[in-house]
Amino acid sequence: MKSHKKIFLVLFQISLFLVIFIFGFYVGKNQVICKVCPPEKVDLSLIWETWDKLEKKFVDKERIKPQEMIYGAAAGMVKSLNDPYTVFFKPDETKKFLEDVSGYFEGVGMEVGIKKNQLQVISPIKGSPAEKAGLMPGDKIIKINDTFTSDLTIDEAVSLIRGPKDTEVSLTILRDGWDNVKEFKIKRAVIEVPSLEWELKNNDIAYIKIYEFSEKANYDFPKVAKEILNSPAKKIIIDLRNNPGGYLEVAKNIADWFLEKDEIVVIEDFRYKNNKIVYKTNGNAKLLKYPLVVLINSGSASASEILAAALRDNRGVKLVGEKSFGKGSVQELETLSDGSSIKITVADWLTPKENKITDVGLEPDIKVELTEKDFEEGKDPQLEKAIELLK
Repeated sequence: MKSHKKIFLVLFQISLFLVIFIFGFYVGKNQVICKVCPPEKVDLSLIWETWDKLEKKFVDKERIKPQEMIYGAAAGMVKSLNDPYTVFFKPDETKKFLEDVSGYFEGVGMEVGIKKNQLQVISPIKGSPAEKAGLMPGDKIIKINDTFTSDLTIDEAVSLIRGPKDTEVSLTILRDGWDNVKEFKIKRAVIEVPSLEWELKNNDIAYIKIYEFSEKANYDFPKVAKEILNSPAKKIIIDLRNNPGGYLEVAKNIADWFLEKDEIVVIEDFRYKNNKIVYKTNGNAKLLKYPLVVLINSGSASASEILAAALRDNRGVKLVGEKSFGKGSVQELETLSDGSSIKITVADWLTPKENKITDVGLEPDIKVELTEKDFEEGKDPQLEKAIELLK
């Protein structure tokens, strides 16, 4: 009888062990730290080997901060792609980025970009400290305070330029035509990015200045369009100079006012999945009847280039001024599990005639330079040429 009890007890213990093991296996399987694991062929042992050597041998143990090391590894992975618009953000940087795209921040008020591996001013914002200090599109930023910009990403540079209002930042600038660099000391301020404005010129030309394709511009443009329709205006000039871009959808909505239904505004080329998305107009076309000229310069980028190209490719609208910046890629913000994020370039923008914009830009049909002397004297030969064409 006792032997039966012993056998029963042993079998019960084995069964209990198996139940606990199976339960633990499935629970543990769902709690694996690596929620998104790399492909099997990728050997990550070098990462952990480096980590191990640093922990064992680095001279200052207090500077070893595991979370910062993880962020550094992630940022280095992203930076290896050598795309200035694909960037890793830590949680605090993510928060700052989202504040920036809202159109309200503290800094000097300018858009910057990287062209030919050089950090440049795309455009200063109207009324900003950067504009008042005399910075111009195309200015090369050699140093920010004491930091050389040659190895900085755009977002690293922006982080150094931004800062609390009433503090000062020093920018070392080289401009085409200068023999030597010049230092600009600029006091930061609260920056509110304007949307757009318009006025009547020569009694019958509606001059529309679009500063940025922001959410606000999406609401403001229909109001401006209705005012123009009820005005004596018979012709239109759209000024996209120093407009660094903004939301694709806003540029498309504005294009709707000037183009017939089902005309192509832009093509998104997702090369990694061999797919293209074509964005077409919805057929508003209420401003289609007006003769039109568009002003561009080296500060016209992204959504500005999309609108300008759409109007030229579909309507033959003349572009006047200087070659645009050449920023025609699409970024998406992917939020990660701890609040950090990656801004990833996912596609290229192509014009309706399938011309690439990135690193190419748009050549004006009529090239007119705006010199530093013109700027200082308040002259605008580009606008004057646009008015002359409409006459």
